[in-house]
Amino acid sequence: MITHEIGNKIRYFRKQKGLSQEKLALLAGLDRTYLAGVESGKRNVTIISLEKIANALETPLKELF
Repeated sequence: MITHEIGNKIRYFRKQKGLSQEKLALLAGLDRTYLAGVESGKRNVTIISLEKIANALETPLKELF
């Protein structure tokens, strides 16, 4: 499913940057439990939240797809 693919890419980029879920959530202005749900593919992420995550990761949004 696409939610799992996007979640895996977010986790990959987060780990490449050496960030915890808590730190990435803080940088993106999101709740840590929401980010955890997105990474695990259990939550449908909005495009606005994806943009916040991409910006916090300093990664182009298209790389998360």
